[in-house]
Amino acid sequence: MPRLSEVIAALDALWPPERAEGWDAVGTVCGDVADPGAEVRRVLFAVDPVQEVADEAVRLGADLVVTHHPLYLRGTTSVATGHFKGRVVHTLIKNDIALHVAHTNADTADPGVSDALAGALDIRVVRPLVPDATDPSGRRGLGRICELDHPMTLGEFAAHAAARLPATAQGVRVAGDTGALVRTVAVSGGSGDSLFDAVRASGADVFLTADLRHHPVSEATQHSALGLIDAAHWATEWPWCEQAAAQLDEISDRHGWDLRVHVSKSVTDPWSSHHSSGAPN
Repeated sequence: MPRLSEVIAALDALWPPERAEGWDAVGTVCGDVADPGAEVRRVLFAVDPVQEVADEAVRLGADLVVTHHPLYLRGTTSVATGHFKGRVVHTLIKNDIALHVAHTNADTADPGVSDALAGALDIRVVRPLVPDATDPSGRRGLGRICELDHPMTLGEFAAHAAARLPATAQGVRVAGDTGALVRTVAVSGGSGDSLFDAVRASGADVFLTADLRHHPVSEATQHSALGLIDAAHWATEWPWCEQAAAQLDEISDRHGWDLRVHVSKSVTDPWSSHHSSGAPN
């Protein structure tokens, strides 16, 4: 079995922590990487480091949990169990489970979060939406520009996305002319409404992302004919877990580690129900 330090080194090679945004909190949150006796047999990948995932890791007998979202993004002064984040830490430590985070360093990786999103949608990646200036190959960066093998209307593509992405209470929302033809798609897993300028400059017909807010969407629809598809944040990032698990599986096979790598099926999207009296028009 590999040592925890060896597995963490492999994860850091896939998603170097120095490529994370300065405000981000990535890397190992808990786990004794310096302990030569700390071995890893099972690894669980998930989007969110919440109690449901910690409990799943305990049931699974995992030695390491890898999440996309940080546990302590804004820092803390306590890990007491009176707070839900403290309970997560205590659950993991009591059961000798390490926690490692790959967030914005996984967003811009090659392959990264948006490659996994494009793969889930079965669309072909052409290039990054916002290229990483430090990557001479031009493959790393934020978001992806993709092409459809066959044009669809915006309405058809939205239905395709709803069918291909994990189901959530929100589903997908659409802004724009549902009859407009779509050939080129910009995607960005997670919150993407800061990328409208780059999307418009790319010439994409539609932008699929998450967490779109009223005012940015309203302004975007007035600015151009760009179609918008707003999917649940969790749903746009969960495909990365499967991609990341496959990457670690390949490393395990290459090194003869015999790891058991799992992807959490827990739907940790915070929205639990959706009600509507019908579209206003």
